[in-house]
Amino acid sequence: MKPFRYQRADDVATAVATVAGELGASFLAGGTNLVDLMKMEVATPDVLIDVRHLVSDRIEELPDGGLRIGAGMLNSELAADRRIRHRYPMLSQAILAGASYQLRNLATTGGNFLQRTRCVYFRDVTTPCNKREPGSGCSARGGHERDLAILGASEACAATHPSDMAVAMAALDAVVRTRGPAGERTIPVTELHRLPGDAPERDTVLERGELITAVDLPPLPIAAASRYRKVRDRASYAFALVSVAAAVEVGDGLIRDVRLALGGVAHKPWRALTAERALRGAPATEESFRAAAEAELAAAQPLPGNAFKVPLARNTIVSMLRALTRETR
Repeated sequence: MKPFRYQRADDVATAVATVAGELGASFLAGGTNLVDLMKMEVATPDVLIDVRHLVSDRIEELPDGGLRIGAGMLNSELAADRRIRHRYPMLSQAILAGASYQLRNLATTGGNFLQRTRCVYFRDVTTPCNKREPGSGCSARGGHERDLAILGASEACAATHPSDMAVAMAALDAVVRTRGPAGERTIPVTELHRLPGDAPERDTVLERGELITAVDLPPLPIAAASRYRKVRDRASYAFALVSVAAAVEVGDGLIRDVRLALGGVAHKPWRALTAERALRGAPATEESFRAAAEAELAAAQPLPGNAFKVPLARNTIVSMLRALTRETR
């Protein structure tokens, strides 16, 4: 590991100013992803600014009935919170589907959003990777393609975002709160992460030195009966081939409202807006579910090694919607 300096910031303003002003500076919270990347020399910061103690690690009730989750809250505590389990069960299920008990006991809510891809070529410094070294090429194309994206990829990068939590947050219309050199702002989770385009090295829309301080969940009655399903190569400690976060409201046999997001298929958590539009007002039948899934996946551009993800995603969406509408009728 490359030598680095560790610094414990006294306040958020100092932490933000330090990272904004030093090209080799990075924020450190739980470090469950960053430290691994440092060991492989994929990430080589000169200084780590510890912000874990600067942001809240609690959940706060909001006046509108939503919840504000401090960016420092541990994944394990967020998943176990009674309010999350009862009001937003898909979020609890998503977190429990990711990583191991040990990692969830250290990883933070803010850091979870900022995980970097687990693409094997990104993590192998002996191979070209546009995300790690812009302009060097994409070794994944024509290589091991099984885990790559089928939606929103570019010639420069076809990596997928690894977070389960972020998929559920996208489906729940969550909003990230940040503090940066220009002050505070709010960013919908659906707009936080970028598609690769010709600049895959930028995972998010965050500016240099911009720190996630909290995430807000809106009051969303439909979420009380939500679910998260993760399809992977083994039962635990594996990243999603395809995952689905879903919530549905049915009345008089028709779909009144729906929330749907996919993981394991794109460079960012993929909010399935096309499928949602097709489903609202449609009969709660398997035919409607399948037509909506096919409409969402019509834009898929799979590679030879991951074409199986298209029917896998379609069937998982249909299965989830079938199960949820059976429960809510």
